[in-house]
Amino acid sequence: MKYNAILAALLTISSPLMAQDIERITVTGDFRQATLDQLSSSATVLSNDRLNARQATFLDDILNVAPNVNFASGASRGRFVQIRGIGERSQFAEPINPSVSFLVDDFDFSGLGAAGVLFDTQQVEIFRGPQSTLFGTGALAGAIKIVSNQPDEEQESHAELRLANKDAYRIEAATGSDITDNVRYRLAVVKNASDGFVNNTFLNVDDTANISETAARAALQWDLSDTSTLDVNYRWYDIDNGYDAFSLDNTRTSLADQPGFDRQQTHAVSAKLSTLYKYGTLTSILTHASHNLDYGFDEDWTYTGFHPFGYTSFDAYYRSIETQTAEVRFTSSPSALLFNDTTSWLVGTLYKATDEDLLREYTYANGDFVSEYQPTTKALYGETVTEITPDISITTGLRFENYGFDYADNQGLSREYDTDMVGGKVALQYTPDTHTWYASISRGFKGAGINPAQRVTEEERFFDEEYNWNYELGVKGPFLVPEATVRAAIFYMQRDNTQVNDYDVLIRDDGTPEFIDIIDNADLGTNRGVEIEADWLVTAIWQLQGSVGYLDAKFEEYTNARGDFIAEQRQAQAPRWTANLFSRVLLSDQWSWQADIDFKDRYRFSDGHDVMSPSTTLVNTQLKWEDSNWYASIWANNLFDKTYYVRGFGGFSNDPRDGEEGYGMPEPYYQLGPGRQYGVTVGYQF
Repeated sequence: MKYNAILAALLTISSPLMAQDIERITVTGDFRQATLDQLSSSATVLSNDRLNARQATFLDDILNVAPNVNFASGASRGRFVQIRGIGERSQFAEPINPSVSFLVDDFDFSGLGAAGVLFDTQQVEIFRGPQSTLFGTGALAGAIKIVSNQPDEEQESHAELRLANKDAYRIEAATGSDITDNVRYRLAVVKNASDGFVNNTFLNVDDTANISETAARAALQWDLSDTSTLDVNYRWYDIDNGYDAFSLDNTRTSLADQPGFDRQQTHAVSAKLSTLYKYGTLTSILTHASHNLDYGFDEDWTYTGFHPFGYTSFDAYYRSIETQTAEVRFTSSPSALLFNDTTSWLVGTLYKATDEDLLREYTYANGDFVSEYQPTTKALYGETVTEITPDISITTGLRFENYGFDYADNQGLSREYDTDMVGGKVALQYTPDTHTWYASISRGFKGAGINPAQRVTEEERFFDEEYNWNYELGVKGPFLVPEATVRAAIFYMQRDNTQVNDYDVLIRDDGTPEFIDIIDNADLGTNRGVEIEADWLVTAIWQLQGSVGYLDAKFEEYTNARGDFIAEQRQAQAPRWTANLFSRVLLSDQWSWQADIDFKDRYRFSDGHDVMSPSTTLVNTQLKWEDSNWYASIWANNLFDKTYYVRGFGGFSNDPRDGEEGYGMPEPYYQLGPGRQYGVTVGYQF
């Protein structure tokens, strides 16, 4: 087999020999069939081959590849995502209005990041900047979409086994075929398991931070006629992970006598009917999803008797969430172009209703806390694309959205809220040759919310909706030599009524601390930066990919919960620099070597304290063998066993060993990321 033929099978994004492949990457998250170079926005698309190069099992395994994207754990997985410095970092009693939309095929799983299990994945799409025309109130900062392999005529089957240290294993299988000439199916299943990286010396076990994730999907595609296609999908998740993440010494050694848990069970079904008419395509999408989420942690991080005054505490949250969506969209055909056949268009409407029931069991509460939260979204949107000249086009999108919620709890709080929000985008695109240049202005929005904790003052009970104006310039195309391509963007974002996380630390009568998380509004937030992604086929056997993100994110004129006036402060989870470098070398017809390096600059963990994550460089590598339908690899993630942090806290002390003078003095505490993991993977494609 020739090297170029091997490249055609191996390289997911390449260059001169395959520069056209870059342009043919279809982005499913857009309204229309669009390629990556046609998007008038900054986006990253990661194919399944790119995911496999990192042995990715969950969404947080691949987020560092994209510039100006970060995540926080606050759970067993890094399921709270920030794009360009905007996004949530945890969830406790308060209901969350996400800043980053999270979609899996036709399902809107925003705020349900535990569903970020990667299996039978075609690609992952990451959109940076407001995406309100597409996704509405959940996409203030951007959106992430996991796209699964579909039951089309070209689908393939595969089976894979992965074994690693920490008693970790992963089993994945997927298959599909024709039932009749008009009906096709696809089935897939995955199981992830690991003991994790925490050693609980009090319980004398090493699996209190374990991973146990099972997921499956079934898809059916039915050609009802020559013009109509029905797609039905079912997804099931059973997440049963441990959560024993913190120690007084900031190590992976735990003293907890009540290790926490992070669980999610999901059943979700969708139906999409697409019908082609003379003047366009009518698409109707219905979804229903049922989720049970259980999250709990040992708040004192130790065992009964370790702390003075008998301090021992466990905090647990049990949620039941039901969500229904209905969307109808009409996309024009060439027969329905407007304004002298220069303008394509689409219109659509969306209805989304959620019912979220919460039960909180907390050691120091007088009784269980129960609440019901019912947000409802109704939206009308439209978009036009006008060809001004063969090289110049302008895209205009607008979305009107009514967002409201009903809230009630057993502490006597009952509130209703309703507001109208408007967002959209105007983008000018210029394609004079092999390059695409664009300039865009977009406006995103995020709904208001409520702080339900009983001891929150009435002035802090509500926080207002937030708006985000984004101004962006970008270019995509060859760079310096035909063998290299680049995608670059420069942006300036202005946030109004910036929603920021803060908390009160209240001392109980017995001297122990109580932490109350709240969300408040700062007057102004400014996020600006640069994003560059490049691909270079250095030689016929060596490929490089890289990304660099620069971010300057701050908010101004804000008074925090302690009463301190903040004139200006860097936003949390917003590292100034992020970078990734990927190298793939073909060693022979069957062997290749891959290396993946991530860099993340230091950043604040929270708006409410000053604890910082230090800068981090992580190295992943893989030696892969392929022959016909078989493949195998030897790999290592976090090759140099780097200590890094995925969540951090400050402003308090949990450690009585400091003595009477030291106990209660503020100290930083960290949740550590996974250590070095190495293993083997064997797979078969057919």
